[in-house]
Amino acid sequence: MDLTVPEGVLYGLIGPDGAGKSTLLRMLATVLRPDAGEAAVFGSSVVREPDRVTSQIGYMSQQFCLYPDLTVAENIEFFARLRGVPKADRRTRAASLLAGLGLADVTTRRAGRLSGGMKQKLMLATTLMHEPKLLLLDEPTTGVDPVSRREFWQILARVRAEGRTVLVATPYMDEAERCTHVAFMDAGAITRRGTPAEVKASLPGRVLEVSAPDPRAVLAAITGVEGVRQAHLLGDHVRVLWAGDATTELTKRLAAAGITAAIDDVPADMEAAFSYLAQEAG
Repeated sequence: MDLTVPEGVLYGLIGPDGAGKSTLLRMLATVLRPDAGEAAVFGSSVVREPDRVTSQIGYMSQQFCLYPDLTVAENIEFFARLRGVPKADRRTRAASLLAGLGLADVTTRRAGRLSGGMKQKLMLATTLMHEPKLLLLDEPTTGVDPVSRREFWQILARVRAEGRTVLVATPYMDEAERCTHVAFMDAGAITRRGTPAEVKASLPGRVLEVSAPDPRAVLAAITGVEGVRQAHLLGDHVRVLWAGDATTELTKRLAAAGITAAIDDVPADMEAAFSYLAQEAG
């Protein structure tokens, strides 16, 4: 593992389940001790100087880990004290965060009774109370509805605009598109990194979308065709990574199978890049 995250960026970690994303974030957060190697957060070693690291970071795990029987306000107060936030700053910071995260109207509600999206926002609020320079977020929107996911990422964009650095693991490729940088992890190693545009541009071919009444028949017909680097179902279409020039051979194979289909070039997206990188890694 070799990764450098510049200050002030929104850096996304993507990769299949079990790639090591959560383990990496836990080591950077000093929750896990590395078996070997070294990592530094703003120049402080996560192995030798964990106290200097934790004062500068905010870590948010996958699972909701606040106190369900405490109210929203009580959770924020508790974690602010735990992080050493001065009493004079607690009220103003809490009010600002709750207003910015859309939680100002639920301060007296018990945390355990919040919706999934509100729970994640509350966790982010407690994470931001001590004004960390770096946020380490482990799949913070898993299981959250699309509207709440969008709102959460708008909040992360504002956090980054304030000058903070965000390192976030995400299973959603639309979220990866929102990052300034991404890194693809597999088996504990970084296999591809760059801006989303650079990662998409690394695809070895064009992305085609094949439309036909029976997409499964299309998938069966084009399997093994020279030039098809990858093909998979995407809704009622077949998404193809095409390494050839003209699509004549593809059209011939479909016609031979009695399939009438429309073939269109579509822009490469992070979904296509992830699918290719995962297959390449496997």
